[in-house]
Amino acid sequence: MLRVALFLLLFLFLGRAILRFLSGVVDGATVRGDDRKSLDRGVQMARDPVCGTFVIPSRALMVVDGSHAAYFCSERCRDAYRAGTKAKTGA
Repeated sequence: MLRVALFLLLFLFLGRAILRFLSGVVDGATVRGDDRKSLDRGVQMARDPVCGTFVIPSRALMVVDGSHAAYFCSERCRDAYRAGTKAKTGA
């Protein structure tokens, strides 16, 4: 009885995983309006100087110091960068 219940759960999870995978494939294959425009042109990505994650500049947090702009994936990385630059400058 327990074995049957475990196999049923296994098939349920596998079925759900397959459906989610196929749903993602269909969503990726069907591109609508504005999404198509962003796929047609390439976007230069920027690297977060703290953790190294690549981010899209229009969606990232930005800090401008002097003539250099730095892009961050999160507030944590931005705050760590600010703390590091303050320590270097002695401010």
